[in-house]
Amino acid sequence: MADERLWQRDKAEFGAGGDASAGPLSEQFVELTRLLLAASTPAQVLEQIIDAAYRVVPGADLVSITLRAPDGTFHTPVTTGEVALELDEVQYRAGTGPCVDAADSGSPGYIRSEDLTAEKRWPDFSEAAVRHGYTAILSTVLVPDATPPRLPGALNIYSHRPGALDSLAQDTALLLATHGSLALASTTAVGRAELEASHLRLAVESRDVIGQAKGILMQRRGLTADEAFDLLRRTSQDLNVKLAELARTLAARHTELDTP
Repeated sequence: MADERLWQRDKAEFGAGGDASAGPLSEQFVELTRLLLAASTPAQVLEQIIDAAYRVVPGADLVSITLRAPDGTFHTPVTTGEVALELDEVQYRAGTGPCVDAADSGSPGYIRSEDLTAEKRWPDFSEAAVRHGYTAILSTVLVPDATPPRLPGALNIYSHRPGALDSLAQDTALLLATHGSLALASTTAVGRAELEASHLRLAVESRDVIGQAKGILMQRRGLTADEAFDLLRRTSQDLNVKLAELARTLAARHTELDTP
């Protein structure tokens, strides 16, 4: 608990321009650099980037990465929460949105909306994000000017709080994206198929275990499928645990839990 308080204090000082040179936040950047240099595949680099962004960017509640293939299509290989897949897909289908616009070859480097409830640029995406409780987003370009087989993309950060992803969060995210871009450039390039295969395998496994957890809640609490999923999603957010991890725990240990 003391470590968590120290972390939160250091994070606040960093955002306020204070000297956190000896605190957990600066240590996280040092550790990130070490891990990125040690990563041997793009997939490992991407996982390190989203984990670091979730921990150090002020206001970050959900993180994903968008990659753009040479044929112009987009996909989300890694996220910190399942709902990011849905929100990213809304943008891919519409052909516009902060993730898509930031990953575009003509991107200014970042796209930000501090209040999606009043956002007019991407109505479909904004409506979906607000419906899931996310009211701000920041997307920064990842691997700018990439040429095949390297893939350009974006680091996407969602927040529950309007105004939380301000210029200070933007600076931190851009620094992370720069670290990540350099690390990706130094890894052995792999094709999109490898990233997608890993992503699809994890997605199928996640859907299966979430379905099991929904079934348990429906049976034991008399909920509909939608109600069970909403309960899982809210609990995941409240506990700051990935939805698939929460579902896996419930499915594996439901006989030990008192679920009236």
